[in-house]
Amino acid sequence: MAEMSVELVAVERRLWSGTATFVVAQTTEGEIGILSGHEPVLGQLVEGGVVKVTTTDGETVCAAVHGGFLSVTGAGVSILAESAELSDEIDVNAAKAALSADDETERTRATAQLRAAGQSA
Repeated sequence: MAEMSVELVAVERRLWSGTATFVVAQTTEGEIGILSGHEPVLGQLVEGGVVKVTTTDGETVCAAVHGGFLSVTGAGVSILAESAELSDEIDVNAAKAALSADDETERTRATAQLRAAGQSA
């Protein structure tokens, strides 16, 4: 299967980079799936979205992403998030507790964290 270069970057750090066969992200226009050779596109990521990257090794890298952009060019895919957490970095208990917060932004963030971690909200 064809591969592409992928970078998942948040403002504060690079979360993951490498080669992948498939990327799925949630944009303001809807969910988008990217394969190698995809037409160039620029999309705005939703607040509280999830990005999934299928690596060339067949593993899945999953992250809760909060705002930012997705850029697809001939060179590959760049996910530039305002903030993001990889699924294995998420404190599931804290995210579940945040679901009852008064702040809608905090609830949205917690829901994305739980989805990225493979938990139901």
